[in-house]
Parts: sequence; structure tokens; C-alpha cells
Amino acid sequence: MTNMDTREESRIYVIGAGFAGRAIAREIARKRVLGSVVAFLDDDPAKIGRRVEGVPVLGPVRDVVKLISLTPADEAIIAIPSASRELLRELHALLAAAGFARIRIIPGVAQILEGDPHIIQARQIDPQDLLGRDPVKVGLKESLAWLRGKRVLVTGAGGSIGSELAGQLLSAGVERLFLFGHGENSIYRIDRDLRLLQEEGVGERTSIVPVIGELKDRDYVRFILKRLKAQVVFHAAAYKHVPMMEENPVAAVENNVFGTLNLVDAALAAGVERFVLISTDKAVEPVSVYGVSKRLSERIVRRAAGTASGRSAFMVVRFGNVLGSRGSIIPLFAAQIDKGGPVTVTAPEATRFFMTIPEACSLVLKAGGVGSAGKTYILDMGDPINIRELAEQMIRFRGLEPGVDIPIRYIGLRRGERLHERLAAEDERIVPTPYPRLNVLERDGDDDGELERLLAALRPVCSFDEKRPGEYRNRRALREILRAGNPDLEVPNDESEF
Repeated sequence: MTNMDTREESRIYVIGAGFAGRAIAREIARKRVLGSVVAFLDDDPAKIGRRVEGVPVLGPVRDVVKLISLTPADEAIIAIPSASRELLRELHALLAAAGFARIRIIPGVAQILEGDPHIIQARQIDPQDLLGRDPVKVGLKESLAWLRGKRVLVTGAGGSIGSELAGQLLSAGVERLFLFGHGENSIYRIDRDLRLLQEEGVGERTSIVPVIGELKDRDYVRFILKRLKAQVVFHAAAYKHVPMMEENPVAAVENNVFGTLNLVDAALAAGVERFVLISTDKAVEPVSVYGVSKRLSERIVRRAAGTASGRSAFMVVRFGNVLGSRGSIIPLFAAQIDKGGPVTVTAPEATRFFMTIPEACSLVLKAGGVGSAGKTYILDMGDPINIRELAEQMIRFRGLEPGVDIPIRYIGLRRGERLHERLAAEDERIVPTPYPRLNVLERDGDDDGELERLLAALRPVCSFDEKRPGEYRNRRALREILRAGNPDLEVPNDESEF
């Protein structure tokens, strides 16, 4: 097979001669700069031997090694939106064995909203496409209907969850989509990416507005929410990296707790109709400062639901890890494999819940529309995944053998980490809803008085108070305050004050 150096010369196999494959082939034919489709590859006997869009259909797929010797190509695009994880694993193995220099995949059915996919949506296939269970098929067109004509703000819009939410919201017909974040570069990237998608015909002609701001600035947040007149808020912004937040516990509380409080208060003052907090399984009986900060954030949102007007609904959506998010183990393992190992795993028996980012975000959007004020919704994460097995699968994805080509090293749990996460606490009961993989938590009521006392005690640690200067940025004092309501939180003996 010839290895082409330029995209203009790329010879492409499109895997799947159905509606998605045909749409991709038509678009590539219009844009010759992308290369040329030299063949479809399909298993349907009724299609094999015919021409579709003027391109021959070859098959069956299992014969790709033989077929590519007769009709050479450099790149494969898997255009089967309904493909299961099992089928994708099989296709990837066949295409990798055939020696394709590049293997891309188009979005799943849920993400193309029953319309034609576009080549700009195709991306390099990676381990997260092959791991875990099959994502639920969320009917996004129906799920997004409640957002049509709304002004929607996404905080943390440059992050893994926020950017996916924003991408799916392109197809919701919202009047304005506000991309809020404090990182200039990440907001620039998501703003640019969304505009490129629009230029290529993805989504609707939503007005996109990037907003650089800081949730810790209470006055600014109040000002900007009234100014933007946002009707719906998806609050995805948070410091999330557990070991990093154990090293910077005051920053975790300042950003995650008081940033959320500022946003919630501003949303109440501005009359926001729907407010959805993105939370985490690490808020369940937390052992880390990050987990405690998200538990407090959940309580702040639930409290707001009790004080909001009848036309406002404040709610929480909680889920576990997402595959491929920045700072998660998938990119870490990939980088470790690229340098030849070792791949570092905390413990052989460690497990985590995982879900793909698109699936999680689709369910968040669904919950925002069907959810009730004051409720906490929990996504059905399926069975937990063993981290050692995940590492082994990723190594094999590169055509290497675990323990032979790439060593695995066990490093032990870091501060704030658990062997196994849980999705609900002892006093919470998971109850199904009528919607697939969306559950609601039945729980005892919160003690709002205790919450207010905790916030009052934490304020002089996060914001300088000239009457209590010794508490400002005091890490040990912060942990002692947090532990009062969270007995599982560790207060290390070697914790310094500052």
C-alpha cells in the first residue's frame, strides 16, 4: 500500500455503504482537497459488486487485507453510526491488520440527529470508541426540543464536558449559546470549533458568544448573568483532578464551592428558568477535598431549588468518570504507552465507572428538560471497569502486548483516591425514571442550617477577612472544617498550614 504524505492524494475506503457512508462520499467528492473515495467496503451481498455514488462496493469486510492489495488505499473512514462496540473492535482489528495509515470514525446515531453526517465530524478512532458497553441511543432531537429559542449558558465550556454539551447544543435551535470560561485558550478553541462545524452545515444557525470570566468574582457573575439574560445554565466548570486538588485544597473549595454559590445566587437574581449542575460520584461519602467540594455544590443547588420561584428549576446530574476527558487516565495511559511505558495503575483490583462523553452529555441535556426542581439525577453507568484491564486493552489497541512490550507498574492509591467508587450514599436510593439510563435519587432532606454554618466557616479561608487573617489560605483549618460534616475525609498528619 502506498503511504501518501498529503491529504490531497489520500485514497479512502468508506466502511459502510449506507446513508452515512453515502453522505461522506458525496462530501469528499465535492471537496477534492480531502482526497478521493476509491471504494466502499460492506457486508451486504445486495450491495457488493454494485456502484454507489459512482464508487464500487467491495466486500465482505473480513476480506479487507486481500481487497486492499487489489484496490490500494491509505485511509479508512468507518461510517456506521449504529455500530456496536463489538463491531467497532472487530472493524478496527481488520483495518489495522490491513495496514491503513489512518482510521477515522464518524459520530454515533445520537450525535448526528437523524441528519447527514459531515466529514468535519470524523475523527481518529481511539480506545474510548472500543471500550465499555454500548452507549444508550438518546433521541437527541426530542431531548433538545425544550431548548429551542432559549438563551443558554455553559460554564466550563472549554472543558471536556462543557465543550461536548456546547457541540450538541448547536443542534438545539437555541437563540444564543454563551461559552463561559476563565481560560482564554480553551474558550477560543471551542468557539472556533463550533463555528467551523456551523460552516460545514452541522447544527443550526445559533448565535455563539464567547465569555471570558471568573466564577469566583461574585459581583461580575451577578452582572454578567443579568446582562446575558440566560434562561438555561449548564454548570460544568470545576477543578476536577483529585491529586492536584489534594495539593491545592483551598483552590478547590474557592472555585468549586464559592464559584457555584456565586453562580447560583446570580441565577436566582436573574430569574434563570433551568439550572443544571454537573456533579460526580466522588461526592458520595467523599474522601477527597474535590469530592467534598462537589457534595457542597450539590447541596447549594438543592437549597436554591427551595427558594426559587415556581417557574425556576434547579437540579443536579451526577455521574462517574468519562472516557477520554482531559486529565483522566485514558490520555495518561496513551502518553505512557507512546513513550514505551511503564503504564502506571494504582492497584490491580481498582475499578471506576466509565461512560463516553457524548452519552453523558446527551443524558444531561435530557435530564435538564424532564427533570424536576430540587432533584438529583444519576446516570446509569453500567458495571465498573477494572483499571488494570483497561490499561491492558489500551496497550493491545496499539498492537503491543501488556507486560511484554509495555510494562504495567502498580503505584498505590494517592491521597484522596478510593479503590472503588460508588454512585449513591447509604441514605440515598436509586430509583429508575421512564427514561433509559436516567435515574433519580430518593434521599433524606439536607440540613440547610449546617450548610450555611459550613460556608460561613469556609469564607475567611478562601477570602481574606482582616478580622481573621490567620485563617486565610490555611489548608489545615480548611480540612478540619470540611471534616466536621464529612467524617471520611482524611486530614493528613503532615498537612501544612499554608
